[in-house]
Amino acid sequence: MSSVLTQNFFELFSLPVQYALDRAALDAHYRDLQRSVHPDRFASAGEQERRVAMQHATHINEGYQTLKNPLRRARYLLELRGRTIDDQQTMQADPAFLMQQMELREQLGEIRGQQDPLTSLDGLAREITTLYNVLENELAQVLDANAGDLEAAVALVQKMQFFTRLQNEVQELEADLEDELL
Repeated sequence: MSSVLTQNFFELFSLPVQYALDRAALDAHYRDLQRSVHPDRFASAGEQERRVAMQHATHINEGYQTLKNPLRRARYLLELRGRTIDDQQTMQADPAFLMQQMELREQLGEIRGQQDPLTSLDGLAREITTLYNVLENELAQVLDANAGDLEAAVALVQKMQFFTRLQNEVQELEADLEDELL
């Protein structure tokens, strides 16, 4: 159990180091690992052993949260390959994507003025999800290629981050609109 803290998250969950992920295997390994460090197993153990078990449980939880989230998994894979993403760094100028961002933001800004704002918002949410899924599929291909193009992967992750933020804004607007209707 002492090597748990030195393993990367893929090793920890006995998964191949790649973007494509068997979610059922991740979940099964997570449950097994959590059982092995559950506090009840260490109730009569010494303080040091309980502390180590808690550290392992924390590491296991962090690994699980990282691997189950597509965006976090992509960033983690890039880090393992020596490429970190600076969140303050602006994205490379991709004119088509910049135009797409402006159009989506404009659509979001006009939702409240629509005849049926919730239906319009639902349509926009589906469009955003579709665009995100396309990016995620492209990212899987890039990251899982033998000599994956890390710069292309970084650009895709940055685009996915935009769509994740936009999805959050859509959810916030949906909650506001539902509150207004009550």
